[in-house]
Amino acid sequence: MDEIPLTDRSDAELLTMVVTNPAATQLLSRFGSLRSLLQAPSSDILACPGIGRGRLAVLRALPELARRYYSESLPNGAAIRSPADTEGYLQAHMRHLDHELFCCLFLDNRHRVLSFNELFRGTIDGTSVYPREVVKEALAVNAAAVILAHNHPSGVAEPSQADERITRRLKSALELVDIRLLDHLIIGDGRTTSLASRGLI
Repeated sequence: MDEIPLTDRSDAELLTMVVTNPAATQLLSRFGSLRSLLQAPSSDILACPGIGRGRLAVLRALPELARRYYSESLPNGAAIRSPADTEGYLQAHMRHLDHELFCCLFLDNRHRVLSFNELFRGTIDGTSVYPREVVKEALAVNAAAVILAHNHPSGVAEPSQADERITRRLKSALELVDIRLLDHLIIGDGRTTSLASRGLI
């Protein structure tokens, strides 16, 4: 019998590969989802039967391994091959956050990655974005193009009117120094919305 592909396995089946049953089933039952489990306080996880410090350390390593995996899909100097690469990279960096984070992916004229900068950090209600700072950082790395990104801690990836306004302001500010704004991506819980694809850039 052929082995079932990992993509076809349930959360519980995958978790069983990391911690033994019935601990995997109990963890998912208690925390409700993989995301909630991996973000739970260590003391809450250790309170579950069958989970010791060793298995806790493995669980703690999983999100970081995923982030590093996706980080390598867009290392500095690499050209962006597809929108999916960019979305996967940003999802790994931002979807789990409980605060809003505004980031810029700076590119050269061949769309090779120059740097990825976390510029503004906010609360669950929003963040303040200053076009002057974005332009300053873009000039510092000699960027020819920029992809903006920020997360919505609510998990909903729909752009707000404020998102549309700051995108227009940033596009105008970058155009003054001959830098193209390629896109503004909003990162939700497993979903990414492109303002460029909505015709807003």
